[in-house]
Amino acid sequence: MPRPPATAALGIAMLAAGEAFDAEPLLVAAVALTALTAALWAWCWIAARRATLAREVDRRRVEEGQPMSVRLVATGRVALPGGAIDEPLLEAPAPLPCGRRRVALRIEVRYARRGRRLLEPPTLVLNDPLGVARREVTTGGAQDVLVLPRVEPVRPMGGGPERDAARPRTPVPGLHGLEPDGLRPYRPGTPASRIHWPALARGAGLLERRLSPDADARPLVVLDAAGPVPAEHLDCAVRAAASLCLQLARAGGCSVLLPGERRARPVGPDLGAWPAVWASLAVVEAGPEPVVAPLAARTGPLIYVVARLPARDVPAATGSAPLLVAPIAAGGPGRARPVIEVAGCRGYLLDRRARRAAA
Repeated sequence: MPRPPATAALGIAMLAAGEAFDAEPLLVAAVALTALTAALWAWCWIAARRATLAREVDRRRVEEGQPMSVRLVATGRVALPGGAIDEPLLEAPAPLPCGRRRVALRIEVRYARRGRRLLEPPTLVLNDPLGVARREVTTGGAQDVLVLPRVEPVRPMGGGPERDAARPRTPVPGLHGLEPDGLRPYRPGTPASRIHWPALARGAGLLERRLSPDADARPLVVLDAAGPVPAEHLDCAVRAAASLCLQLARAGGCSVLLPGERRARPVGPDLGAWPAVWASLAVVEAGPEPVVAPLAARTGPLIYVVARLPARDVPAATGSAPLLVAPIAAGGPGRARPVIEVAGCRGYLLDRRARRAAA
């Protein structure tokens, strides 16, 4: 550890000994040691007054597991005496070369879990080569980085493809009514020009095109984060909700109801509302049960994503069976068959009996 006063005291002691014993070699060494101590201390002091350390983050939002580039730049008006860059993102301080006015360091950071991260400012530690003096420089403030939940593909599981093969292609396998081209079952009196004849030819039955999408007929993704639940289960549920929401939005639009909110947020095919929804999903925490009373009036499909199996009847929209999505580690309803797998979760298509069994 640097001790300028102790080093200077040693030089003074050597100077006194040289005078007392009339030893010229001690006098020369004492003067040299004292002068060197003063010079190194002054170097560190001047360099610290003029030095800066900047941290540049290439983006303030990053997805789980994706790299984030961080650039550290140390600069000084005079040559830096050396030392280290103490960056909280590094396991150990990075060494700082001696005698350079500008040092740049680039590192790559990955976050395994979603959430908001507060990056404390880095510290520039200046040490002379002999370890006589030490100064610390901290410039700038803390920075926020939002880690977004990872989006993964939705994979169909066995037991559903045969039944859904005759249907038009759906963005979520096994869930009825999610046709991306805005189809719905034929209603008597519909003009023949609105009948979707290719679907009839494929054996999917008589379907009609919707002239304008109904907000209540869009798929609704509900995230139930009622706790307490293990953090791993909640993260899986959030990733599954994000993955389903993005896939449904790209296929024609959907809505998403987040914990603590009373009104669902629409996400259209243009994905204009998706960044805000994605950011909200990143900071979801375990809390009270969602408000599901208005769901009974909806006519569109319902995807109910949970961090743990609910202790009550799973809600459903009018005329459609809900899709219950739960972490694999949390188990699943016994009478329902899994139709999809996404982000460590499985989706179970619930009929009336399976809904009671899931409760």
